Amino acid sequence: MRRHLTSRALASVAVTSLLATTACSSGGDEPPAPDQEVVVTVAQARALTEGSTATVEGFATVAPGTFSSATSEQGFALQDATGGIYVSLPDALDFGLDARVRVTGQLGQTAQQTVLNAAAASVTVLDGTESVEPTDVMTGDVGEPVEGLLVRVRGSVTTAVEDEQPYGFQVYIDDGSGEVQVYVHVVDGEPVIDTTSLEVGLAIEVTGLAAQYEETYEVAPRRARDLVLVEQ
Repeated sequence: MRRHLTSRALASVAVTSLLATTACSSGGDEPPAPDQEVVVTVAQARALTEGSTATVEGFATVAPGTFSSATSEQGFALQDATGGIYVSLPDALDFGLDARVRVTGQLGQTAQQTVLNAAAASVTVLDGTESVEPTDVMTGDVGEPVEGLLVRVRGSVTTAVEDEQPYGFQVYIDDGSGEVQVYVHVVDGEPVIDTTSLEVGLAIEVTGLAAQYEETYEVAPRRARDLVLVEQ
């Protein structure tokens, strides 16, 4: 899915240009003070029209820059009690999973995925951390209703792993309800999970962000422990 240079490169250029515009539009202005911001839920933000500005708070489910091999930016994902969303950033920030974060940005679409486009100055790391539990989803149900959420799927590998470097690797799994793509990004030159053992027929459990690239929905793991072999 990503990754033929024509469509992938165009998507990357579009993201980079939009993020640069977002960053420049803030100029040297100070971000509004926290007590002046109107925070909405993630579900409310996702329902806004493209180009709307929203401020949301949640806990990080994807650390900044984890998906940069395919997205060509340094974004992260956050989730609250109502939903999750991917936040696109031009610059890397230094916080990890579970951090409590407030961010203001503009709603947009990147390769048909709903995202919040933001500048680094509009992101505030707040006190407190919380580990978000993944939502268990059937492979055939990974779609728009769960986009942006941290999900967990189980199924048998149905295709050989496809190497799409430098973007990443893709493989499909199915629990009987329909196939879903697992997209494995590359961090520091290595895939975030071990793809060498993923043979057709192997039963696995994968935790990751429910994401979308063009017309394909996918689960994107974030770290090695997001892959678990399932005993049959």
